[in-house]
Amino acid sequence: MLITYDVDTSTPAGARRLRRVAKVCEAYGLRVQKSVFEVVCTEVDWLLMQQRLLDVIDAEHDSIRVYKLHHGALAKAEHLGHSPPAPHHTPLVF
Repeated sequence: MLITYDVDTSTPAGARRLRRVAKVCEAYGLRVQKSVFEVVCTEVDWLLMQQRLLDVIDAEHDSIRVYKLHHGALAKAEHLGHSPPAPHHTPLVF
């Protein structure tokens, strides 16, 4: 999956939400841009992650977009300019 987010940081509470959303995403995936994560996980892990994100955001002000990709799509990503090292994705096991 590719997960992107936009959190309203015009208030201190928004800045805290931004950090919390990033921490949830970091627990499940690899940050590839400031607010973009590549995530490879099981459906159960996705449901857990989704609930954690819903618990953090303010649905009136924040937005998270999730793009579910076909198997192998992340490996075919093209990068222009500076990018992090090629990720090694493995499904999470809890």
